[in-house]
Amino acid sequence: MYVGTLSFDLLLGDVHSLKEKRSVVRPIVAELQRKYAVSAAEVDHMDLHRRVVIGLAVVSGDTAHVTDVLDRCERLVAGRPEVELLSVRRRLHGDDD
Repeated sequence: MYVGTLSFDLLLGDVHSLKEKRSVVRPIVAELQRKYAVSAAEVDHMDLHRRVVIGLAVVSGDTAHVTDVLDRCERLVAGRPEVELLSVRRRLHGDDD
């Protein structure tokens, strides 16, 4: 069994409140979950309206599948025009860990 995780540190564009932040973050999280069957959530900077960290995880029996899903998720988030991708942290955990 292999578990892959990503965490995206994002800077949001023209956002002036936590309510506006939610209206940007929720569709990104929902699209990741719907398109790629990953577990995803806002995991940090809950009290800041222009910063967000989105974390996601995927489980598979094949490392190639985990890597492919993580690559696709990263491209999706990086391609969103309403956010600036500041950093991505990727981890792959296997049975030997």
